[in-house]
Amino acid sequence: MTAVRTDRPAPPSTARIALARVRLELRLFARERQQVVFSFAYPLVMMVIFASVLGGDERPGDIPFAQYFLAGIAATGIMLSSFQAVGTAIAAEREAGQLERLQLLGTPPVAYFAGKAGQVLVTTAVQLALLLPLARYAYDVPMPADLGHWLTFLWVAALGALAGTVLGIAVSALPGSASSVTTTVSGFAIVLQFFSGVFFGFTELPGWMQQVAAVFPLKWLTQGMRSAFLPEEAGAFEVAGGWEHGRTALVLVAWVIIGVMVCVRTFRWRRADG
Repeated sequence: MTAVRTDRPAPPSTARIALARVRLELRLFARERQQVVFSFAYPLVMMVIFASVLGGDERPGDIPFAQYFLAGIAATGIMLSSFQAVGTAIAAEREAGQLERLQLLGTPPVAYFAGKAGQVLVTTAVQLALLLPLARYAYDVPMPADLGHWLTFLWVAALGALAGTVLGIAVSALPGSASSVTTTVSGFAIVLQFFSGVFFGFTELPGWMQQVAAVFPLKWLTQGMRSAFLPEEAGAFEVAGGWEHGRTALVLVAWVIIGVMVCVRTFRWRRADG
């Protein structure tokens, strides 16, 4: 009598599923032409517009406007590619029933989150790889002066992208349709850009705006970017009289942790009214 084998192949690990999700998220991103164009063209267009219109202006410390503004546009590009894009995309996927199908397939939530984070990190790298040469060769903006400044640029960009991603996942759980979530997230992102010194010198903003902005990660992401692109002595013109790298890292890491905790508690595969 032939024995019947009952052993089955072990299911793929969470790490393997996460890597597969990163590849899939990148393919799905590439298929959305409007999203691709917006993600990569928006920082370039903003750089061209502001540098062309205000290129003759200077910021405190006789810093050319284009050099000062590069930090803000890099930061806002990261926020839009992470917080705004992820929040609206997940809301749309949930409404279309795609997340419910993933749940039925047994996809671990952490693998799904990792897929979104991996996609954001890759697209952020491409976005910055397009923006920096434009600033350097079209508007003569100096790049980070040495290895230390480049390392600051990298860790600030990476932490900012991760914070934006987990917060995007968190806000995707807002009640209502995908279109209402998109409206809410987009409106909040626009307001936060003005509060965080993206388009203006941060010290030129009213004190209450500075205090509100200091609660959120975009202000610290923008300040961290300035510390990478501007001369060391320009830190004297910040509100605290220095670049505050330690506080910048602490705030961004704190928002990553807060975002993960909120995601764990609020993420759902189906709409609340489904």
